[in-house]
Amino acid sequence: MGSLCPLLFPVNRFEPELITPAKPTPIETKQLSDIDDQDGLRFHFPVIMSYKNNPSMKGNDAVMVIREALSRALVYYYPLAGRLREGPNRKLMVECNGEGVLFIEANADVTLEQLGDRILPPCPVLEEFLYNPPASDGILGCPLLLVQVTRLTCGGFIFGLRINHTMCDAVGLAKFLNAIGEMAQGADSLSMPPVWARELLNARDPPTITRRHYEYDQLLDSQGSFIAAIDQSNMAQRSFYFGSQQIRALRKHLPPHLSTCSSFELITACVWKCRTLSLRLNPKDTVRISCAVNARGKRINDLCLPSGFYGNAFSIPTVVSTVELLCARPLGYGVELVRRSKAQMDKEYMQSMADFSVIRGRPPLPMGWNVFIVSDNRHTGFGEFDVGWGRPLFAGLARAVSMISFYARDNNQEEEFGTLVPICLPSTSLERFEEELKKMTLEHVEEISK
Repeated sequence: MGSLCPLLFPVNRFEPELITPAKPTPIETKQLSDIDDQDGLRFHFPVIMSYKNNPSMKGNDAVMVIREALSRALVYYYPLAGRLREGPNRKLMVECNGEGVLFIEANADVTLEQLGDRILPPCPVLEEFLYNPPASDGILGCPLLLVQVTRLTCGGFIFGLRINHTMCDAVGLAKFLNAIGEMAQGADSLSMPPVWARELLNARDPPTITRRHYEYDQLLDSQGSFIAAIDQSNMAQRSFYFGSQQIRALRKHLPPHLSTCSSFELITACVWKCRTLSLRLNPKDTVRISCAVNARGKRINDLCLPSGFYGNAFSIPTVVSTVELLCARPLGYGVELVRRSKAQMDKEYMQSMADFSVIRGRPPLPMGWNVFIVSDNRHTGFGEFDVGWGRPLFAGLARAVSMISFYARDNNQEEEFGTLVPICLPSTSLERFEEELKKMTLEHVEEISK
């Protein structure tokens, strides 16, 4: 997606307010799981959704509807209205005290048409639609959720949200949003009541690491020296579009036995290779790809997570390659590695990950350009969030986060949709990435001979 000209428009925000549960809720302390409170999840992630005017909702105000529905949904999801604190061994727990979540009402002198693609990641207008009140985004003792609803002059609105990742993953958040949607549309109770059950993803007693967790290996170069951390001073973001034409072109790079690979595997292998080429790393160094894989799937249903479970239920199994092999070999090499990453995920992997986290004191994920993490959010359920105005035009995570890319749908209204991949790189590397991607997605690439 090309760069967009700046768009200036006034936003009138009301003072942030705390929305509390509509009825009294239990005062108690609940422990997060040992998957929830990993160091790598101790951040807030932003989600943005755009809605067009709906004539059938004339006379209804989206801000008022959502504010009331949010309060009613918090009766069921009351831990989200609490505050986190930390116990021994960095163990996180929620003080369920009904203190509330932050809510901001706003008006913007702009239309959806004028906004155009600016609502899509990396969303250059995010600060307008998701204000960050000072000292509100800490992990401990801060609101766990922030919502801003902004009316537009066309009658549509923007729903912006920021949530503490330790409380839930994207699928869990979608369950909470669905609860808000049901309350907004007049339900007296929820079709799927939430279930805490975080103990199902706790470490064993005694904890035992039974799988290889490359994602936590220290980043060393080919000489055995530590790789420098990411320099954030000259970073740029752009989203890259993968539609049917790009997917068709990429499949031409594959041998017959990989011709049925998923679009996720294909896009991820392509982006990983182009990213690595663009960074011009030492050919002998090691790079790693980590794919977020959800534990709610059929392959690992022996975890027996209840359908209403809204905690973090994913891990990022990782595979490695030398820079030289990834860059020199055909695309199929990367596809097979991505498949291998996903295939590691099962109940034992999740148990080992929880055990690893506890044994190692919840260590941080190594940060460096040799690391790339991808999360597919095209099918999370964000796009079903309906408070009476219909499905959002766009719904997804608003930006990449340094070494993490969150895949999103480009259009939530169509059955056929393209994939947006936001990429965060140093400016010069981002230009090289675009050139490498153009080479990979040329339509005239000859099919690999059988």
